[in-house]
Parts: sequence; structure tokens; C-alpha cells
Amino acid sequence: MSELITAELVDLDLSATTKDAAARSLAERMVAAHRVTDLDGFLADVAAREAQMPTGLDGGIGIPHCRSEHVNAPTLAFGRSGAGIDFGAADGPADLIFLIAAPAGADDDHLTILSGLARRLMDPEFTAALRAGTDPRAVAALIRGEEPPEEPEQVQVETGKQEQVGTGEETAGGTEATESVPFRIVAVTSCPTGIAHTYMAAESLAAAGRAAGVEVTVETQGSGGFKKLDPAVVAAADAVIWAHDVEVREKARFRGKPLVDVGVKAGINRPAELIAEARRKAERGEIATATDTDKASGSGDGDGSGSGADHAHFGIRLRTYLMSGVSYMVPFVAAGGLLIALSFAIGGYEIASAKSVADHFVWGEADSWAALLNQIGSAAFGFLVPVLAGYIAYGMADRPALVPGFVGGAIALTVNAGFLGGLVAGLLAGAVVMAVQRVPVHATLRGIMPVLVIPLIASAVVGFLMFIVVGKPIASLQNALTDWLNGLSGSNAVILGVVLGLMMCFDMGGPLNKVAYAFAVGGLADPTPGSLKVMAAVMAAGMVPPLAMALATTVRRRLFTKTERENGRAAWVLGASFITEGAIPFAAADPLRVIPSVMAGGAVTGALSIAFGATLRAPHGGVFVVPLIGEPFLYLLAIAAGTLVATALVVLLKGARRTAPEAAGDAGADGSRVTVAA
Repeated sequence: MSELITAELVDLDLSATTKDAAARSLAERMVAAHRVTDLDGFLADVAAREAQMPTGLDGGIGIPHCRSEHVNAPTLAFGRSGAGIDFGAADGPADLIFLIAAPAGADDDHLTILSGLARRLMDPEFTAALRAGTDPRAVAALIRGEEPPEEPEQVQVETGKQEQVGTGEETAGGTEATESVPFRIVAVTSCPTGIAHTYMAAESLAAAGRAAGVEVTVETQGSGGFKKLDPAVVAAADAVIWAHDVEVREKARFRGKPLVDVGVKAGINRPAELIAEARRKAERGEIATATDTDKASGSGDGDGSGSGADHAHFGIRLRTYLMSGVSYMVPFVAAGGLLIALSFAIGGYEIASAKSVADHFVWGEADSWAALLNQIGSAAFGFLVPVLAGYIAYGMADRPALVPGFVGGAIALTVNAGFLGGLVAGLLAGAVVMAVQRVPVHATLRGIMPVLVIPLIASAVVGFLMFIVVGKPIASLQNALTDWLNGLSGSNAVILGVVLGLMMCFDMGGPLNKVAYAFAVGGLADPTPGSLKVMAAVMAAGMVPPLAMALATTVRRRLFTKTERENGRAAWVLGASFITEGAIPFAAADPLRVIPSVMAGGAVTGALSIAFGATLRAPHGGVFVVPLIGEPFLYLLAIAAGTLVATALVVLLKGARRTAPEAAGDAGADGSRVTVAA
């Protein structure tokens, strides 16, 4: 590890008292060493990783780590705290703090070295030497492996390799084993970052296997990818242990064997218990079914229990499902939205009604190119809801749920249910597939279940629910809201502005948004001063959600994930172009905080726009229509006011819940559960 840590990156008298302060202190050393380019950006990535799962380990160790675009070289900083710092470990504060920084595109060799450190932290002689060290240069050399302490022979687990421990020839006491054939276990370990916990769990299981006289073979699905266990080894295994916080890849390989399914920290903190539980399940003949090995699992809920997400708190599971859909939808929002915005800049808003470029395209005309960009962007936007629904379902029930999820999302568009309809469709599809997977079937049918039977049945059920159960209420709601809006005209114009602003921001392109837009556009058929004010209020409010999220990701970066921050940059352009859908990824990932915040901002903007007397003759919003606006300065002021209100609220709400994931992940060893698939 000669290039990863130097004496300048060692602090033997770390004075920080909180984990955030400790991370900042060590990160500042990385900045001074020119290993980190943006201190705040890097710390935001560390905090986001910490929110997924506390990084405290039993034995007084804290190992915060992350991949970050702000790291230009794999780096390790070490701090030793006299008072101890709480990193969420079950046995108390940590005095040995390792901050691991890996570039977003770190090479496998460096990550292998970092994972090697993670394994060495399981050795008590190594940690004792770190506590006794007095010279930063000597401690750095010790961590690099240049002066390793005397230690017993250890099993090496290389990145992407397998580890086999225990031969069954000797017991822990050194006597000859009574069993001619040892009990065999295959295990899979993985964590969200794939740098530390993955390999620490593998080493802990290895050591516990040696002590118990059990033959353990570990597959580490870490940062350098993974090499599958030999099928013959899997076939010969008596039981399986999954210690993971992300999806185990190719789970069907382990079907038909006793299965212990836990979080990765359980593999680190209580491996002997897991091995004993696996043996008990094998003795009782309890085996994993197709449902157990096919369903999605791994929630990252700390010391983990059971099937990861399946046994986590409902709020954690729901957010995990939603994030699965959002992560796949974001590229469609960015690509489609920016193409549409560019088309408006070149050809104006009327370009949206241009003929198909497949039938009419002139190479030398700017309008033809604008129409081309608009139609490509619109095609990309057409995938938003189906992709969202499909991958929400995928997050719940794996690949068999993709087809019913996409079908449900497409139907949501057909019945004008918008992205909220997509959310419902995805959750319905996942739930239906999970229910079908629980139905016992004959062994001869198992092969066709995920590719034929489950998609067929689930698509039919989801289609029925979306067309018959969900579609009609939405249509009725649209009619009722239109009648109600007409009743609010006239003297209640400001109230109408509040209501329209709320509707424009509630579902961001969905049915309520479309009802408000249709109500405003309908007034342009016979324009009056009142109808022009309504048009301006609707268009102004529709710009608030993406602008507010763009501003929030700028002023409080650490409250958002790296993906959200990147999407926030695109949201500036989308908001300025009246593409309200630019806020959908944020709303889908955190609806209880984002939607009320942007609704409040939209209500303020709608009310102020009407109160200021702003008018608009074009059936579209965005900065491009400012020349068509009456009272343009006051119109822009209303948008700015609503954006600031929404930004302040979303920052306040997100900031208030920042410690919630840490609390959820503090279950620890004492409160951990071992869930065994039966």
C-alpha cells in the first residue's frame, strides 16, 4: 500500500468527537496531500454512503469509505481517537478510524489492496499494534504492510476470487476430526461500495469456519466484480450463507439448499452464529425455495436481518423500491428534457406541433432540426413512466416483474395517470409477482415460471387493475376538478391561483397537472384578462418544482446523492424551459418531503402571479415566452419567490431526517435477526 497512505495522512491524536468531524479532519489531510479535489463534495459522498449503513464495527473500529468523483487517487487516512467516536457499532464507540477514498473509476489493483486492509482489521494483533504505535511514519508503514506484526497464518481473499477454508482434517483444538467429510458451506458477501465490508465479512466467516471445523468457500461480490463459485462446489455444499447489502447476483445457483440470508455486518460481527444456524437448518432439512432465491433482497439496513429489504422497515423497503425505478428513469429525463429544451430554443414552442420529420425534413432549415430534436426528446420522455414502473417492480421481485411493470406503466399513460400512475403500476406489478412466486409449483414447471407463467399472469392482473380499477377514478377526478375550478373563477382569482399552483406541482405532468393546464389553455379560446392571468399562473407554477430542486442541490449538496446532484444540474435548464417533469426523479425518490415542498412553492407562485396581474398569451411557459408576458418583472418575481419557498422547505425537511437512516441501521448485533429461508 505504498501509495495509499503516508505519515501525513496519519493522525494519532484525533480530537474530533463526532463521525462527521472525524471524516472532515481526515479528509482535510487528503486535500492537503492533493488526493481529494473538493472537500465538501467528497464529504457529501461519504455522508451518503454512511446513510446507507453505519460503518462502525465491533472492536472499536470505524471505517467510513466511499467512491467519489472528487478523489483523484485511491487514498487511506488513519486517525486514533482517545475519547472514542460513535460510528454505530453495537459494542460502542470506535478509537481506530480509517477513511478510505476511492475514485469513481478506481482500478481493480488498488481496490484489492484496500480490501486487503479490510481483512487485516479482523486480526486483533494488527489492531493492537495500531493502538500502541507512537510514530506516524511507523504506523503508516504498518498499515502499508511493510512491518506487519507477527500473526497466525491467514486466508487470503482476493478481489473477485473465492476463499476456501477448513479441510475437516483438524478441529480447533488440533485433534483429528471425527467426521470423515466436513460440513460444507458456500457463502456470498457484498456491500454497497464493495471496498471494505465485503472482504471483512469474508474473512470473519473464514475464521469462524476454521474454528468450527467447517469447510467454507466464499464468493466476494466486491468492487472488482466477482468470479462465480465452481458449480461443483455449490452442488456439494450442505448450506448457504448470504451476508450482503446489495443484490446477490445469480441467486438461482443456490436453490434447494438451507439458506441463511443476512446483512453484511452480521457476517462480520457474528459469523459463528450464522454457521451454527446454517448447520441447524441443514439438520432439519429446511431448504430455500425458488421464491427465496429469485426474489430481490438486500436493503443495507446495518447488521441486517433476513432477506434484506423484505424484512426491513416498510418505509425503507418502499424507498428502496422507488429508488430502483428512479435510477433507471433519470437518464431518460435528462436526455429527453434537454433535447426538448434545445428544440424550443431553436424553433420556438410552436415546434412541438410540427409534422413528423420522417415525412418532412429539410437539411438547410433550422425548424426541421428543431423539430427533429423535439421529436427525439418526446420519444425519450415517452419512456419515463413505463421505465419507472418497470424498474420499481424489478426492485421488488427481480426480472420476472419487468414485463408486468412496463405494461402497467404503459397503461398508466393510456389512462392519463401520469407518473403517479406509474408508481402505483410498479408497486402493483411487484406485489403481484411476489404473490405468484409464493405459490408452490411442481418442479417441472419451475423453469418456465419466470419467463412465461409469471409475466403472463402478472401482466393480466396489473392490466386489469390499471384499466378497470385505477383508470375510471382518475377520469372522474379530472371531470370533478374541472367543474370545481370553473366555480372558483372571478372574485376568488387569488385562491384559484393557489389551487392551480398546487395542482401543477402535485404530480408534475400527471393527471392533476394536465387538468390545470387544460383549464388554462381552454380559456385562451376566448381570451379575457382573467383567462390570460390564469394561463400565466399555471405556467409560472409549473416551473417551480425543477427550479427548486436544482437550487436545493446547489445550496445543500450533501443532502442529495451523487445522482440527484447530477440531475439537479439538468433541472436548471428543464425548469427554465417549463419541463416540470425535471423534478420527477426527486419526487419519486422522496415523495413525502419533495411533493409537499414544491406544492407550497407552486401555491405561492400561482397566487402572486395572479395578484401581480401577470398575463400570458402563449400556451406554454419558460423563459422563452417572457416577451409575451404582461408584467414580466413581477411574473419572474413570483417564480423566484415560489422557488425559494420550495427550496427552503425541502432543505428543512431533508435536513431533519438525515439521522433517520443511521438510527435504522443501529440494530447491531444485539438486536439482529437471522432470517433463514425455509
